Amino acid sequence: MACKYGLEIAPATSIGEGLYLGHAFGITVNPNAVIGRNCNMHKGVTFGRENRGKRKGAPVLGDCVWLGVNSTIVGGVRLGNDVLVAPNTYVNCDVPSHSIVIGHPCKIISRDGATDEYINNRV
Repeated sequence: MACKYGLEIAPATSIGEGLYLGHAFGITVNPNAVIGRNCNMHKGVTFGRENRGKRKGAPVLGDCVWLGVNSTIVGGVRLGNDVLVAPNTYVNCDVPSHSIVIGHPCKIISRDGATDEYINNRV
């Protein structure tokens, strides 16, 4: 795994165009994770792999996903397109497109345009 400037993101990680790292420090991404286009990650974000059980695997993010400070995504879960994960949220379940996720356990709120005016560097 590559580690530079407080970032642990392996060169082999699948990352779509338009990735934005806001206040990039302490971000850890499992090398098997998949990150869609126009995703934003902020300080302290973690993508963890689950090694056993029903959520075995690494996270897969759709397009236009905004991850707040210290949010954690664990296991073989899928986040749809246009998903906003609030700061300090722990996600270990699938999240449908057009949603806001808050808290632990994560509460999913359906919202069209969940990431409107949040996504930086859109391509």
